[in-house]
Amino acid sequence: MRVILLVDMDYFYAACEELRHPDIIGKAVVVGADPKEGSGRGVVSTANYEARKFGIHSGMPISTAYRLKSDAVFLRVDEAYYEEISKKVMAIIKEGASKFEQVSIDEAFIDISGVVSSYEEAVVYAQRLKERIATELRLPCSIGISNSKVVAKMACEAAKPNGIKLVKPEDAKGFLSPMPVEKLYGVGKKTAERLMQLGFSKIGDIADAKPMQLFDAFGAYGVEIYRYANGIDESEVEENYEVKSIGRERTFEYDTNDSKKIAGAIKAMAEEVADDVRRQGLSFKTVTLKMRYSDFSEHLKSRSIGYSTNSSEEIARSATDMFEKYADKTRAIRKIGVRVSGLIKYSGQKKIADYI
Repeated sequence: MRVILLVDMDYFYAACEELRHPDIIGKAVVVGADPKEGSGRGVVSTANYEARKFGIHSGMPISTAYRLKSDAVFLRVDEAYYEEISKKVMAIIKEGASKFEQVSIDEAFIDISGVVSSYEEAVVYAQRLKERIATELRLPCSIGISNSKVVAKMACEAAKPNGIKLVKPEDAKGFLSPMPVEKLYGVGKKTAERLMQLGFSKIGDIADAKPMQLFDAFGAYGVEIYRYANGIDESEVEENYEVKSIGRERTFEYDTNDSKKIAGAIKAMAEEVADDVRRQGLSFKTVTLKMRYSDFSEHLKSRSIGYSTNSSEEIARSATDMFEKYADKTRAIRKIGVRVSGLIKYSGQKKIADYI
């Protein structure tokens, strides 16, 4: 018997803010860009459930969120703080599990097949885990339980907010079937649109289809969709989470092609990114510049610097140089972003003797 849990922290950024600002508990909390009294140009990163009652959700323009609930508590993103809380959460989730796989800052799979002997015991395990996170960290979470990662993930979504949902293998198809196709794990917006064009509106429609029909439409990915719709997923829980890149973005209050203003934003972001890199004991080899113009078209430029470093000056120099060389100076820029990748554990400055 295989037992997999997906633990997902509820409205994580906003919940972290409630930890250090207890006075905002019970209020609508929105974490994201500065709303600037309705003229802000960024987006919502996270909204707690009180805010969601007013239609506010992640990815929404912050100006829209402000119009929906102008008296909500609006807070800026503090990634370093959330990462520190995440480390504590993941340490608790990992403890005692047979296998552990962190998939994001606030979400992880665990395999407890070697720890429990029944699904009923798995529910008790999940309850104790939930209670421990609530007691020690004062944070809410939801947990999905099944025999596969796909069904555990979807069970977790059904458990929200702050609940536990068990879906046994024999119940998986019945659990999934009535859901709309866009709810199926791994199905994005475009794939969902194509599935609906083919006549699939519910996950059950996909489960009852002929696999070759899906293969003809989507190739090997279509077979995977078919298997997921039937609750079949044999992928293992693997401890393979690692930070692949670290970045920052700035949306200007007004579209601009002022080179000095843009260079200043790049320098500020470079310092923030370098701070994150150093805090995590990493160094980088590649710098990427993202430019979004006023018509919302985006352009990315990357540069490999040929060696590992954690220098903010190197980030700023490379990104500014790419801006000067590749930006269309006749067009105004709405958003600028800086990102580093090729991350490795920092081992310090090498000495000449190390090369001999």
